[in-house]
Amino acid sequence: MASADSQPRFGQSVKGLLSDKVGSCSGDVIALTRQVLKGSRSQELLGQAARSMVIQEDAILHSEDSLRKMSIITTHLQYHVEHSKNLQDQLRHLLK
Repeated sequence: MASADSQPRFGQSVKGLLSDKVGSCSGDVIALTRQVLKGSRSQELLGQAARSMVIQEDAILHSEDSLRKMSIITTHLQYHVEHSKNLQDQLRHLLK
């Protein structure tokens, strides 16, 4: 009769251990799923950051090009101002 009593206890302890193990594995699967989702979100954020950097780089290159053109225009305007001053001086000299 002792062995009959030990069978239900053994079965219950195995069921309890199995239940604990299933609970532990379920927790591990949930933790793994969270990590995968975090990794996926990180990849998404990295992709967005890379696209933003490309856009910013294009904007910087466009700005450099605009500044170069503005510098050329400024040089031309300075030349025209100097030329205008020379013409004014010549006109003053002729009108005297």
